[in-house]
Amino acid sequence: MSEENLYTFENPEYRKTYWHTCSHVMAQAVKRLWPEVQLAIGPAIDEGWYYDFDSPFSFTQEHLDKIEAEMKKICKERLHLERTEKPREEAIAYMEEKKELYKVELIQDLPEDAVISFYTQGEFTDLCAGPHLDSTGRIKGNAIKLTQCCGAYWRGDSKRKMLQRIYGIAFPKKEELDEFLRRQEEARKRDHNKLGRELEYFTTVDVIGQGLPILLPKGARVIQTLQRWVEDEEQKRGYLLTKTPLMAKRELYKISGHWDHYLDGMFVLGDPDDETKECFALRPMTCPFQYQVFLNRARSYRDLPMRLGETSTLFRNEDSGEMHGLIRVRQFTISEGHLILRPEQLEDEFRGCLELAKYCLDTVGMLEDCTFRFSQWDPNNREKYIGTPEQWDEAQTIMGKILDDLGVEYTIGIDEAAFYGPKLDIQYKNVFGKEDTIVTIQVDQLLAEQFGMEYVDADGQKKRPYIIHRTSLGCYERTLAYLIEKYAGALPLWMMPTQVKVLPITDRAHDYAETVVKALKDRGVRAEGDFRSEKLGYKIREAQKEKIPYMLVVGDKEAENGTVAVRTRAGGDEGVMELKDFIAQCREEIDTKSKRV
Repeated sequence: MSEENLYTFENPEYRKTYWHTCSHVMAQAVKRLWPEVQLAIGPAIDEGWYYDFDSPFSFTQEHLDKIEAEMKKICKERLHLERTEKPREEAIAYMEEKKELYKVELIQDLPEDAVISFYTQGEFTDLCAGPHLDSTGRIKGNAIKLTQCCGAYWRGDSKRKMLQRIYGIAFPKKEELDEFLRRQEEARKRDHNKLGRELEYFTTVDVIGQGLPILLPKGARVIQTLQRWVEDEEQKRGYLLTKTPLMAKRELYKISGHWDHYLDGMFVLGDPDDETKECFALRPMTCPFQYQVFLNRARSYRDLPMRLGETSTLFRNEDSGEMHGLIRVRQFTISEGHLILRPEQLEDEFRGCLELAKYCLDTVGMLEDCTFRFSQWDPNNREKYIGTPEQWDEAQTIMGKILDDLGVEYTIGIDEAAFYGPKLDIQYKNVFGKEDTIVTIQVDQLLAEQFGMEYVDADGQKKRPYIIHRTSLGCYERTLAYLIEKYAGALPLWMMPTQVKVLPITDRAHDYAETVVKALKDRGVRAEGDFRSEKLGYKIREAQKEKIPYMLVVGDKEAENGTVAVRTRAGGDEGVMELKDFIAQCREEIDTKSKRV
């Protein structure tokens, strides 16, 4: 990066430092206004920052307005930021004196050899590792906006106290803030959690539970369409379809390592500590179940690669604070697969997995917005992983070579690997900039040994296979959420739950309209008729609100000539067509999976 860009928002490190300093300015403003409020944590995030507070009252928009005004004053004061360090006991005593008990806990949990640093600006001092800007005057007070306040458990633990989290954003120029807020307003319009409910794709019900959405007929139809397409595509590429149980005894998960490394994320049926009674758990992933297909009988090198695919329903005990619409849920369906193979087949099979994932993401229109992350283990966090450092070095070296050979541009994520192996994560951001993994491809050299998986090689020797864990389109619920946001609900024709709506002008045209609907359905086009006694203009507007791709207006003239008057959801009038020609046009769009919206 050029020297002139080091101290601009072009530099992500400067941007993070700027926002981190803003979080301290916000905390200082809160303490000035309400000294009784206790401070928790306040990091910079991908877009802006947040700070968690323990307040005896609930923050409202009126409070946020007061905090913003005070932040502007602090910026104008041009307070110098100074870093100091304190020994552990002195640091604890200092925070106890200030009655900042959350900071005391943070200090107590630091490693014995940790450097305990503080940053001071004016009368305000906060525990922080930094870095920060040198002055509050660097921040443009008129380009600050506090965007929302919500609840957040202390340290993300639902058993701890619920705090109040205030989010904020700031830019060097007010014009940049205005543009950001404009984009956020557009994002709110596209937010699947709002739009998906309005369009009746899904709903949630309190008595069913958080993170357990109900797919309404429209959403269920979209996901069924995607699932059938992915299953057919996997079959073309040599995958064998499996159907495995939704739960298993704890003994299976002990073999796989999930019991020791993933138990907190599992739904357990029974007492996990009572070894005298059977204990089951809903599956968080399908791999230990699909391995039983391989283990069903003795295998030779001729059986490999064995590509196993399944549309799997999985269960993960996510924290309640993490739940969001269809993006993060506790029960979901995934295009899961496992490839069992000889070591020399690894690169070709990995390439095939990546090509399949890219094909699927490109077909639905999401690939252009994806990034790639090579997720590796953290050797300083050994208890999180199985295997030896030598095995991890070997697996990561092999995978790194494969990614480089395939020309994949990626970032590296330390401590983001699965507990049994490194992985390629294909990342996608929702409309608000929150990033999640949409597809993953993992290299595994360890679990075959855990399960005693062997094959007889060409030389007659028994050997351990390698395993690739992968998804084709990832979690269908999450994919639906992203598609709703990307297309603002107007999905491409082939995915839409209702593709065509037939609108008779008069009651006399009802019979012909029914004939048109039947002809469309007979050719595999999802069509409905609107036979209500409403004006045509009203019917058109209602269909457009539902994002129906095509509306066919039919009256006496169309009935006489076997034609349809075609309108699109964008408001375009495409004129009169023969019915057979319109059906052919629809079929071409559906068969080619056109992205036309």
